[in-house]
Amino acid sequence: MDSAAAQKSFAARAAWCGQAAVPSPALLDKIIRCYVAVAAAAYLIDLLRQTREALTDGAGRPFGDDFVNFWSGAFLALHHRAADVYDRAAFHAFEQSVVGPHLGAFHYSYPPVMLVVTAPLALVAYVPALALWIGLGWSALYGALRLALPGGRGLLFALATPAVFVNAVAGQNGTWSAALFGAGLGLLERQPILAGGLLGLLAVKPQLGLLLPVALIAGHHWRAFAAAAATVVVLVAVSVVWFGLDIYADYVRQLTVLRHMILEDGSGVWHRMLSVFVAARRLGADVTTAYLVQAVAGAAAALAVAIVWRHDAASRGSRNAVLILGTCLATPYLQDYDLVFGTLAVACLWRDAERAEASPAFLFWASAAILVAPLAAAVLARATGFACGPLFVVPLFAIALKRGMATPTAVKPG
Repeated sequence: MDSAAAQKSFAARAAWCGQAAVPSPALLDKIIRCYVAVAAAAYLIDLLRQTREALTDGAGRPFGDDFVNFWSGAFLALHHRAADVYDRAAFHAFEQSVVGPHLGAFHYSYPPVMLVVTAPLALVAYVPALALWIGLGWSALYGALRLALPGGRGLLFALATPAVFVNAVAGQNGTWSAALFGAGLGLLERQPILAGGLLGLLAVKPQLGLLLPVALIAGHHWRAFAAAAATVVVLVAVSVVWFGLDIYADYVRQLTVLRHMILEDGSGVWHRMLSVFVAARRLGADVTTAYLVQAVAGAAAALAVAIVWRHDAASRGSRNAVLILGTCLATPYLQDYDLVFGTLAVACLWRDAERAEASPAFLFWASAAILVAPLAAAVLARATGFACGPLFVVPLFAIALKRGMATPTAVKPG
């Protein structure tokens, strides 16, 4: 009996894994190890290139790239010069004093609450602060992934995700955003107050929190919703007391300029944008039409999140994946480094994979698509002239949505 049962179990697992349709685990392991080694070397080489002229590459890029914005904003805020953050000329002059005169056009596009959260950066000198920013951000991401993937698999995801490499090269906050998202969702059932507080910190990047209220309300997570709302209120209150109310008017003026320059016109950065809005613009839609298309996509994503989070039979993994991937489709501003949090969706879905009805090959390749998007989307965009970002997200979103709406007999609560 035991032998027959073992053979049956082995056959079922072999069929589920779809070994003929996906690379073998041994091959994947070799690819991942090679990628991690190459990515680490490429990152170090890129950093060294940014020291040719002071702390720049001599052609506009600073050491740590966009990190110069976070550290400079924190320093100015801590030294009672927060008003300079949204004054582009004054901010640029200060950044030049930090990294050298050969600095291109960098700007601060975050709300004043980001200055509150990142203020501790200014207690450390610029270069070691970058090391802390990258290292602690990665550690926080790893901790969040361990909640989604207990065991050793979280380390693999944290090391080998291309978005982590892109985020590090850009000196960006993608690992921190993903950590807040992942930890907040991972602790939602056990520690709703703490979870809500972590999710509320996403106020520093409000475009990534668009669907959080929908999910928390639909799922009846009232304590987490209240904690998230309270966190936002506290952050705004602290920023107003610290910097004054006028700084929000300065932020809105800056945001209006940057919206036209970066999002609607997209000169120089459109190929790194993955949103539905930018895809519509690259297909020839005018700004109004593109916003309309984005609104329709956002409404559809919000409806999907509401349905799945209200569905008692949906597993925790499918709910979280629908929320994360739905956010990718709902926000008009999504850059390649933001897709670090797409790794969470992959982790959530693979954790529940043996209970899924979706084709294992389809799940594998859909997961691969969103994982490689930060590397492939920009290359395809430059080669074709079109922004293909949503095409990397939709397949996995479809799997998550199907699983989240499955009947109780197909998917058990997770």
